[in-house]
Amino acid sequence: MERDFLQIPDFSRDEINSLFDIADRMKAGKYKKRPLEGKSLAMIFMKSSTRTRVSFEVGTYQLGGHALFLSPRDVQLGRGEPIADTARVLSRYVDGIMIRTFAHQDIEELAKYASVPVINGLTDLVHPCQVLADLLTVRQQLGDVAEQRYAWIGDGNNMANSWINAAYVFGFDLTLACPEGYEPADHLLARALKKARVRVVRDPMEAADGADVVNTDVWASMGQEEEQKDRVRAFANYTVDAKLMTRASKKAIFLHCLPAHRGEEVAADVIDGPRSRVWDEAENRLHIQKAIMAALMGGESI
Repeated sequence: MERDFLQIPDFSRDEINSLFDIADRMKAGKYKKRPLEGKSLAMIFMKSSTRTRVSFEVGTYQLGGHALFLSPRDVQLGRGEPIADTARVLSRYVDGIMIRTFAHQDIEELAKYASVPVINGLTDLVHPCQVLADLLTVRQQLGDVAEQRYAWIGDGNNMANSWINAAYVFGFDLTLACPEGYEPADHLLARALKKARVRVVRDPMEAADGADVVNTDVWASMGQEEEQKDRVRAFANYTVDAKLMTRASKKAIFLHCLPAHRGEEVAADVIDGPRSRVWDEAENRLHIQKAIMAALMGGESI
């Protein structure tokens, strides 16, 4: 039976560490297999993207496969075809489906009716491939991801939710600083609290205190542009700047999933400074997604 990757807890802690091992070998040029030889990945983009499209398309090619870019104009989903029908039809043509979309229930329905692996490229609820790339970066820079302390500064969005899911799997210490009304998903937080120390606070300085990894995202994500003015007011004190980074541990690194708005959620001297690892993080999208595709579509054992 095929496996899907819709949220981080779909993999166990050991499986994720195994994916990290594979990704490290791929990054070092030591992985010579072509597990997607003769296979195709359908990439459905209901939301546009730079990093997701390029990393999945290049990654599929590097593993010997072929990727098809499908925008809303290219699939009947954009014209009202039921998701179940699209899932059934694509499953007759391709060996895997990656989708970047809005409602999380849409990807759950797609996975329910598809007979090939479905990979979550992003939904409004979670962004699991990105946070696995972030954790791979942490491992490469600091060591065991479970031993670090993490701070999230800003919106309780799909990135924050995925960090909460990661805390649930790895049991690490995570503090999220979110303004009132912008908290992460209650049900994911409640589940994570069974396995990890996860807190939501209002003060960004409190969240950053002693953190080994400081992470943030834009104040208004795609589709929230009409909320920009309200969000600028709500997040006025949530900029990751040099002062906030002094509260973090001496070894602390800064992460951002990009695109970034310098002068809003992060100061230029932080994202472009010596503690920033955002370019390594962006590169690691390629390597971790290749590992995921090798496992789900190419039979690589994890």
